Amino acid sequence: INAEYGGAYRTEAGKPWVLPCVRQAESILASDETINKEYLSMSGLQSLCDAAMRLVLGESSPVIQEDRAVALQTLSGTGALYICFQFVDQFYGGCKDIYVSDPSWGNHKLMIDRIPGLNFKQYPYYNSETMTVDVDAMCRTLDGAAEGSVVLLHACAHNPTGIDPSRNDWEKIAAVCQKKNLLVIFDLAYLGYASGDYNEDAWSIRYFADLGMEFFVCQSFAKIMGLYSERVGALHFVGATSEIAHKCLSQMKIIVRSIYSNPPSHGARIASLCLNNRDLRIEWEDCLKEMHARIRRARTYLHTALKMANVPGNWDHILSQNGMFSYTGLTKAQCEVLIEKHHIYLLKSGRISMCGVTESNAKYVAESFKDAIETAKEN
Repeated sequence: INAEYGGAYRTEAGKPWVLPCVRQAESILASDETINKEYLSMSGLQSLCDAAMRLVLGESSPVIQEDRAVALQTLSGTGALYICFQFVDQFYGGCKDIYVSDPSWGNHKLMIDRIPGLNFKQYPYYNSETMTVDVDAMCRTLDGAAEGSVVLLHACAHNPTGIDPSRNDWEKIAAVCQKKNLLVIFDLAYLGYASGDYNEDAWSIRYFADLGMEFFVCQSFAKIMGLYSERVGALHFVGATSEIAHKCLSQMKIIVRSIYSNPPSHGARIASLCLNNRDLRIEWEDCLKEMHARIRRARTYLHTALKMANVPGNWDHILSQNGMFSYTGLTKAQCEVLIEKHHIYLLKSGRISMCGVTESNAKYVAESFKDAIETAKEN
């Protein structure tokens, strides 16, 4: 049983899913003879950038109306993060310490460490005893950061814990960021996966915008549209003024030019159609809700099976966590038993992809958990 998957959605049958709206968009593109293979601009497909911005900030966002938000197409969310980190290194005048949650997606540290001018730092996030976000410890650390440092925040469906701050928590986090004049970078890979509603999942970002804060958003369309191999993403910046925002966009374009000149068009056109075509947009929103619902069902299957098997411990966190992943609380030794004895493949941190759990295998997974806990205890 593969419970790793690396953040890729799987159906109940364990198969990849090409969304119906994506299939339709590809058919439309294939039959449109006006489309050519000319280069896109450095900022990419404008119709995608505009639609992505509205998706993140809201259709009637004041910052969009005031022209304080800019965006460019990137090579998925990873590309957005890399361009953003390069911008901080080359053009940001504040402290180059970048604070990342402990734990976080491993690629954050990998990218930051490869840019000599940046300093990787961590803030406490996960309380292993309560299996909740330790907001007080997080805020204390950020309050102790140097003025003008950079902080990377997971906007929703935190990877790897599956635990997000509450709205009250976000208010505390925003207050510290304002107090210390921190430059905020939102990582937005799983919009809609936390609640099934992209407007709900974008609340934290829109709250920061309402406060008048400046920040970046690194957005991916890999998970939310199943466009993994197409590498479609966007990097957004919200500035204090329109002039600042557009000057930053100009510098981001220079970084793009020096790395890959311009992004690919095919995946961008698919995503743009799914967002801008009314019928495809409705179908995409339904698909997003189904992916979220499938993962919620997987959580229920596993939680029920764990209780039925009388597996030691309280497993309610399986239900309270959200998004693609679950931090099970299993130890490294217990994970090794699962991998070597039961052939359930997960990270040794205890993180599992909920897409690896199905109605048909939940009982086996639960019984394997029980054996792993008992076996590791004996050893």
